[in-house]
Amino acid sequence: MKTSWRSASLAAGAVAVLALTTACGQGDGSAKAASQNVGATAPVGGYGSTGGGYGIGNGSTTDQSAAAQARPAPAGKLAVTDNAELGKVLTDGSGRTLYRFDEDTAEPSKSTCDGDCAKAWPPVPADDVTAGAGIEPSELGEVTRADGTKQLTIGGWPAYRYAKDTAAGEVKGQGVKGKWFALAPDGKKAKLADLPGLSVRKDPNLGDIVVDRNGMTVYRFLKDQAWPKPVSACTGACLEKWPVVEPVAADDTKGVKKKGLMSFTRPDGAKQQTVNCWPVYTFSGDKAPGDINGQGVGGTWYAVAPDGKPVGVPKK
Repeated sequence: MKTSWRSASLAAGAVAVLALTTACGQGDGSAKAASQNVGATAPVGGYGSTGGGYGIGNGSTTDQSAAAQARPAPAGKLAVTDNAELGKVLTDGSGRTLYRFDEDTAEPSKSTCDGDCAKAWPPVPADDVTAGAGIEPSELGEVTRADGTKQLTIGGWPAYRYAKDTAAGEVKGQGVKGKWFALAPDGKKAKLADLPGLSVRKDPNLGDIVVDRNGMTVYRFLKDQAWPKPVSACTGACLEKWPVVEPVAADDTKGVKKKGLMSFTRPDGAKQQTVNCWPVYTFSGDKAPGDINGQGVGGTWYAVAPDGKPVGVPKK
């Protein structure tokens, strides 16, 4: 198969940072920052360790020889499948969904998923692959992995299957750890429509809630603090389950309250988005747009309303 490379356009929106003293100078009576929620560090989905961003194993990335021996089946003729939640999704000849990993790169193509990661996310071999209807042959390429095997790339992005997808059309890997996403035919992340950085979705159970650009539900941690300045109480292993929402520009939002819509710098130097000055997160247990599996976890995690308030907190 002829190798080709396609530049991946990485758009970085400007983040409008407001002065903390004016944007977050008054409170709403919510709880102040406290110690990390112990329940937030528990493994999700029965995978064991949360290390490495792939959700399985003990974090080792050295067992490359074993991965090479358990060689995944060829992809065969690729196809484009319509998914009700994600739009057009790339599948292999058996109908299995193909995925990409945010820690990989497309230009140059590089796969960072080895060892235990490759057991949970078997890399798709580059041999015996053909492009079906709706797929440009020029999007197909290959990258040499650390073990010397050739892995299929789509638009430069290394392609994987997910071990927990056991039937054609399943997308259980969508959104895992906030880093794994189904592939669109051009190598981009599959999604039904282009969403702004933050927008509002009407959930049948919760009403209006905030979602990110991938359509994933956005949450608040009741032990966080908004005033006089944002403070996140979710640190360390907590962040494996509750990835922070990265900063978005104020004009890259729709339906979300503008006041207090800002970012702040976490103790580790990373930037995190807030809604009405409250730090916001996604949940690694949500696998697809529309999931609300993080709602009420530990009695401290709740979906976010457009005004930044937590949705569905039980009345005392």
